[in-house]
Amino acid sequence: MTDNSSPSVAIAGITKTYASGQQALKKVDLEIKRGEIFALLGPNGAGKTTLIGIVCGIVTPSAGTVRINGFDHQKDFRHTRRLIGLVPQELSTDAFESVWDTVSFSRGLFGCAPKPAYIEQVLRDLSLWDKKDQRIMALSGGMKRRVLIAKALSHEPEILFLDEPTAGVDVSLRREMWNLVRSLRERGVTIILTTHYIQEAEEMADRIGVINKGELVLVEDKATLMAKLGRRYLSLELAQPLAALPSELQDLPLEIKADGRQLDYSFDAKQDADIPTLLQRLAAAGITFTDLTTRESSLEEIFVRLVHTD
Repeated sequence: MTDNSSPSVAIAGITKTYASGQQALKKVDLEIKRGEIFALLGPNGAGKTTLIGIVCGIVTPSAGTVRINGFDHQKDFRHTRRLIGLVPQELSTDAFESVWDTVSFSRGLFGCAPKPAYIEQVLRDLSLWDKKDQRIMALSGGMKRRVLIAKALSHEPEILFLDEPTAGVDVSLRREMWNLVRSLRERGVTIILTTHYIQEAEEMADRIGVINKGELVLVEDKATLMAKLGRRYLSLELAQPLAALPSELQDLPLEIKADGRQLDYSFDAKQDADIPTLLQRLAAAGITFTDLTTRESSLEEIFVRLVHTD
């Protein structure tokens, strides 16, 4: 029986060292809540795919434990694997099978009784219904990616791992996939994704985890992360190009951009800047502007700062 009080995924002290001596993961601790969308971000080689492989039972950890809905993923492997759906990065599909047959076969692999109405709904949700009788080898790369998602959903998992799910997919298909992800979350499915499209994590995720060189750098609610590490920018379009900052403004966090036609002032998002005083000092230095805009740093900018701390 599933323990509804436990996290969907509880990772404790997970380490992975390969025979070559490469340490892919270093004592990773992480809990993922039920029904949330959790985005795991990190550069290539950071350990994202290795961590997902361990949780899904594909890769054996060197040390540590994983619990899925309260069950040990090694002692109760058959049960925990049944709870998980995985969409891998690689487009590995049964090229000569039809879409319907390969998705139905995937359901059977988990010991699930046939449920044609459910398979039909999954294919319709993924805009695959009109392709159901086509061989997979005849599909485009984007459609093959959809088939992988359909296969992962075939056995009605409670937890869905999406490892770079929209790689190679055009913008319209990507939007449809994210609408499906939202609907799955509304049904109580826990979603864990890795992505290089950081704007998707910014739009979709409830919490963000950043992994770098095998270590979990931080885990935060998205809004908290952006408030804590974000910056705000005031951009002034100058009336006259500026070659260098006057000496009386050197103490301010100002940056000249756009060949001297723009001046950026940056400050912590959690602090209120004294903009009137700044404008007075600019005027006193003889700097005038024609337009003024403000913005906040994006998740991508925060991510770059976190993983380039050396």
